[in-house]
Amino acid sequence: MAAAAAGPGAAAGLWSEVNRCGQNGDFARALKSVNKILQISKDDVTALQCKVVCLIQNGNFKEALSIINTHTKVLTSDIIAFEKAYCEYRLNRIESALKTIQSASQQTDKLKELYGQVLYRLERYDDCLAAYRDLIRNSQDEYEEERKTNLSAVVAAQSTWEKVVPEDLGLREATYELCYNSACALIGQGKLNEAMKKLQKAEELCRQSLSEDSDVTEEDIEAELAIIHGQMAYIMQLQGRTEDALQLYNQIIKLKPTDVGLLAVIANNIITINKDQNVFDSKKKVKLTNAEGVEHKLSKKQLQAIEFNKALLAMYTNQADQCRKLSASLQSQSPEHLLPVLIQAAQLCREKQHAKAVALLQDFADQHPANAAEIKLTMAQLKIAQGSVTKACMILRSIEELQHKPGMVSALVTMYSHEEDIDSAIEVFTQAIQWYQQFQPKSPVHLSLIREAANFKLKHGRKKEAISDLEELWKQNPKDVHTLAQLISAYSLVDPEKAKVLSKHLPSSDTMSLKVDVDALENSHGATYVRKKAGKLTGDNQQKEQGQGEVKKKKKKKKGKLPKNYDPKVTPDPERWLPMRERSYYRGRKKGKKKEQVGKGTQGSTTAGSSELDASRTASSPPTSPRPGSAAAVSATSNVIPPRHQKPAGAAATKKKQQQKKKKGAKGGW
Repeated sequence: MAAAAAGPGAAAGLWSEVNRCGQNGDFARALKSVNKILQISKDDVTALQCKVVCLIQNGNFKEALSIINTHTKVLTSDIIAFEKAYCEYRLNRIESALKTIQSASQQTDKLKELYGQVLYRLERYDDCLAAYRDLIRNSQDEYEEERKTNLSAVVAAQSTWEKVVPEDLGLREATYELCYNSACALIGQGKLNEAMKKLQKAEELCRQSLSEDSDVTEEDIEAELAIIHGQMAYIMQLQGRTEDALQLYNQIIKLKPTDVGLLAVIANNIITINKDQNVFDSKKKVKLTNAEGVEHKLSKKQLQAIEFNKALLAMYTNQADQCRKLSASLQSQSPEHLLPVLIQAAQLCREKQHAKAVALLQDFADQHPANAAEIKLTMAQLKIAQGSVTKACMILRSIEELQHKPGMVSALVTMYSHEEDIDSAIEVFTQAIQWYQQFQPKSPVHLSLIREAANFKLKHGRKKEAISDLEELWKQNPKDVHTLAQLISAYSLVDPEKAKVLSKHLPSSDTMSLKVDVDALENSHGATYVRKKAGKLTGDNQQKEQGQGEVKKKKKKKKGKLPKNYDPKVTPDPERWLPMRERSYYRGRKKGKKKEQVGKGTQGSTTAGSSELDASRTASSPPTSPRPGSAAAVSATSNVIPPRHQKPAGAAATKKKQQQKKKKGAKGGW
């Protein structure tokens, strides 16, 4: 800041104070002195300009812009164009900043630098690239490295968002920022392995650069590396290494970086990995995408992707109204985009409103013919889900640009065959063959379709039509033995004489002899296994033949095991092989005493054990501590354990032990 011309005595001292504070970087103190000067002379241009600079240095952009707009007569655009544009840029009024720069009478180097930043934020990457090239070409100062970094960032953005193949700028990747931007450009081209190597180099350079500063802690280094690690995790996600990617993403979130844009992107990527699973984690992560200032940190496509995922998450969590609201908002912002209408259709399908979903897709296809193919494929899928296969075929056949594709032909033929509509299937083949005959007659797909059509017709009894197709194939390539063999096979079913005539065109067995290495074939794995197996069988037969005259050795029988309680002096029970119930001495099971007490006599009669069931006799006993074995153990309270899980008490436990002794070796449990 330059001091103004000498004024009153008090003002001169204040200007000296402003100069000294400005050189020391103490702009808060300088601002106080400037305000005192303005009290003496409120329209002093230099004082007003100094006040604006002090406010900008202190981060008070709104107040600085207010002063500029209030004193437009004094602070003209020629004097304060850069400061005004910079305030508008920092307040995220990007369009206003662009107008201010373009309206300036003189384009200084500072304005050109700011112009490049504004163009980048507006995503006008071609103009931005030209602006930075001009700056690098016509500037020689200590900021050259920063300009090259910005230039590489523009190239990376073009590669990522506009799918432009980046040109080699010849920049020496001596800093981690340049390495990082180069890796982003490679990701945009799909060169993931190369990009990962660049990111690893960027990490190494970053550690080296920051570790040289003794004031930088390990936490500071990790915070600076967060963006590099985030891009590494993204590459892992693209490569299908989702577990590794998730682990790295969560490590970055634990660091709590101050960059809200980075956190929003990482949270969005985690949501895409979760999909319709782990929705509670996704609902937590989605809050990070709503942080203040995120919209100014990310590109339009990044913000759009986040909004799409919010709508999908609302659908997965059964928030139908929220899903419809978000998808409708997205559709109003991008009427030609496919995803909003597809999300709406998916939500309708979840609500079992398939007819409305198809109608919605049909309206979109009519309004946007350029995107009709993808929409019609979705409509066909919905029709198949409803069981309307024929209608699905009609929709697929209406997609003119896909009618001749082998995949579409195969799908239609399969579907028509499922519906047993052979004529329509053959018609699909015919239309596709005619298209290739007209536009790509020498294409291998053309010949392949003719052969497939012939095979299909033979399979479904259309022999004459199949023969016509095979003859066409043979005419195009008379040396094709495979086609000739098929043709002979087809004629043998219709006209055997014609088949005999055609068979003369087959090459002789001598000309068809194949050069086969018999030894190599016999020594192959499969042949060796068969030979060994055959040899083993032959050896067995020889042994059998040799042993025909020999007396066969008798095998010794093993003695059976006797019971542990076997007594040789006691004669075994002759009826031991019969079931117990069928034996002559069986008298039935002995009935227990407790069973005799239950269920005897007429309804309402009492038994000998009724005294135990009399509640008046056990009134003195506490209800929570019943006597063992008594019926009072069963309470009517709601927290009773079901009987199958209760532990037996008293006599019941003794009885269970007796049963376990009788049934030795039986499995326990219920």
